Amino acid sequence: MAKPILFLLVLILFFLHGGDSAPPHACDSSNPTTKLFLFCRTDISINRRAKDLVSRLTVDEKISQLVNTAPGIPRLGIPAYEWWSEALHGVAGVGPGIRFNGTVHAATSFPQVILTAASFDPYEWFRIARVIGKEARGVYNAGQANGMTFWAPNINIFRDPRWGRGQETPGEDPTMTGTYAVAYVRGLQGDSFDGKKILSGGHLQASACCKHFTAYDLDRWKGITRYVFNAQVSLADLAETYQPPFKKCIQEGRASGIMCAYNRVNGVPACANPNLLTHTARGLWQFNGYITSDCDAVSIIYDAQGYAKSPEDAVADVLKAGMDVNCGSYLAKHTKSALQKKKVSESDINRALINLFSVRIRLGLLNGDPSKLTYGNISPKDVCSPGHQALALEAARNGIVLMKNTLKLLPFSKGSIGSLAVIGPNADIAKTLLGNYAGPPCKSVTPLDAINVYIERGYIKSTIYHKGCDSVACANADAEIDQAVAIARDADRVVLIMGLDLTQEKEDFDRVDLSLPGKQRELITSIAKVAKKPVVLVLICGGPVDVSFATNNAKIGSIIWAGYPGEAGGIALAEILFGDHNPGGRLPVTWYPQSFVNVKMTDMRMRSATGYPGRTYRFYKGPKVFEFGHGLSYSRYSYQFKTQAETNLYLNQSVAKPNSVDSIRYTLVSEMGKHGCDIAKTKVSVMVENQGEMSGKHPVLMFARHERGGEDGKRAEKQLVGFKSIVLSNGERAEIEFEISLCEHLTRANEVGVMVVEEGKYFLTVGDSELPLTVNL
Repeated sequence: MAKPILFLLVLILFFLHGGDSAPPHACDSSNPTTKLFLFCRTDISINRRAKDLVSRLTVDEKISQLVNTAPGIPRLGIPAYEWWSEALHGVAGVGPGIRFNGTVHAATSFPQVILTAASFDPYEWFRIARVIGKEARGVYNAGQANGMTFWAPNINIFRDPRWGRGQETPGEDPTMTGTYAVAYVRGLQGDSFDGKKILSGGHLQASACCKHFTAYDLDRWKGITRYVFNAQVSLADLAETYQPPFKKCIQEGRASGIMCAYNRVNGVPACANPNLLTHTARGLWQFNGYITSDCDAVSIIYDAQGYAKSPEDAVADVLKAGMDVNCGSYLAKHTKSALQKKKVSESDINRALINLFSVRIRLGLLNGDPSKLTYGNISPKDVCSPGHQALALEAARNGIVLMKNTLKLLPFSKGSIGSLAVIGPNADIAKTLLGNYAGPPCKSVTPLDAINVYIERGYIKSTIYHKGCDSVACANADAEIDQAVAIARDADRVVLIMGLDLTQEKEDFDRVDLSLPGKQRELITSIAKVAKKPVVLVLICGGPVDVSFATNNAKIGSIIWAGYPGEAGGIALAEILFGDHNPGGRLPVTWYPQSFVNVKMTDMRMRSATGYPGRTYRFYKGPKVFEFGHGLSYSRYSYQFKTQAETNLYLNQSVAKPNSVDSIRYTLVSEMGKHGCDIAKTKVSVMVENQGEMSGKHPVLMFARHERGGEDGKRAEKQLVGFKSIVLSNGERAEIEFEISLCEHLTRANEVGVMVVEEGKYFLTVGDSELPLTVNL
């Protein structure tokens, strides 16, 4: 008996220490029984294979597969599978699907999404996602993952500046958010940047899941939670703002997963809404993948919302609506009873399982040993590789936004500074740089560590560090403030590194204030008052804060927004301070004043109305601290349209007949059809010149506005219609071409949620350059 006991002890120690093992898979070629299973044959269609597998399951086995932690089916050689893994801005250990307890103990941690978005560079977004997908496969191949389905990206609109999860999103613009979704999904899943690589017949590198479908952007605010919130959304706002990112994610990105949200939308829980899940996603948008609930979203339909009259009704509501898998255990507990009570049929379950097993097949997990397949050569050595970490640094550099730089305070002149005071609660905490949904990073370099490197390079002689406050909450900080002020008074220069962290904004926790917490403002202004020269204020935060006091203070010479810049964010920030990198990021959200807290967070309206200022740069009519798209550089850039002649777009009236309302002629986009939309396009070129002394990467943003703007509350003040990033040396100029589509860029939603094109004059703008464009119907 000694040898079996010894073997058992070794096995226990192996698992306790997180030892690597072969990745779980089905249909091993060394097993002769697998040859009898049709679902193991790779020469037939995925749908046929999935149907064959489902047909072999007992009712109890079928029900067991409807939850995120799906048990194995040993008699068929099907291993257990975990649907819940996270990879928002790097492979994370947040869900139960990933373990960092073996050969792989960290993953590349990119900037939080809101900062990555500030680069306005879709190809960079794609490259980041491609790396995340590769590292995810590397973790799986190391035997440290139970699944390859990742619940990212978060593509909800950053509608309200107080939202704790706004940091996870690409920002407030639906066009930009949809573009991000496409780039991320293609990169993670293994598609090409242009989407021309056909994935339907090939393996997915990893599976992306666009969330949270839909109109989800409130977590916990003044006692109202996402679990019971009923989002009252107009059809116009649904069509024009909340739905477009998901449509692009599905149609252009070809995402293999979507997640339905906790909240209700106009009274109906998102996960129990057949119009959303089946009619719209699968029908109109031709979604081909699986739909998961958010975690425990099925249970709250009965337990918290009271929408369903019984647990069995909740099960029936979601399965008949089109949901496939429940994050949680509710379906495992109540589906059998729902079957017995004839609330659901076995065919409802079969439909869900065919979708689920189809994705597992597309991932190559039912094709035999994955080490011999398409992505089998990705190893643990590919995780945290030097190239991946270099991309994390590049992303942080390109996202950080210079918001104020009076009298060219920055960059610091090399060798001109004796002592540099680095003050603030975010100056020397590496974890804060990551934001939420982060895995263990490959390395950790705080801003203070990165700044100290410049002592060795001879840029500065010394640094003096003080926290200023014990934490970002900055309460009861009088003694600390006094000490920090004394240090700042004697220093040659001062950098203040302030802002927020996950104690102030995160999932399930929205802010109620837009000001800096506690006594941060007092600390900043007190130091600025005594400093020898204007100070630099660095803000590490996801959501915007009202720092208008700093924008108007001449003693605060520069303001930098660094978001949550990821594992390399400290290095990127130091490079910008000392001029080793020319900042080019631009804000992906409007920064509102503190007075915006008087607007109810529960009000989902985008358009302004009497007593209501509206939301986002497209509709908001009120004071701003900083505009959407704001961002400075150490260089000056000029823009000029290549032609100043008015451009005309004509509607082919054989395709669609115009209508008229309020003296403006319009036509429905749906009546134009694909042919009509394909020909109603024009190309415009803009000459961009770097007139500064430094080379730099610069995002060029093009907006369009109707001649009537938002005067009647029907249309946006302006709308982002294109953006491209360009690298220019000092004195260099280059031409950028944008394609303007009548159906995609110059439309608005009417009151019943139908997209229309209006006749009249529009204006295309890039910076202070403008080009008129007339639409003739």
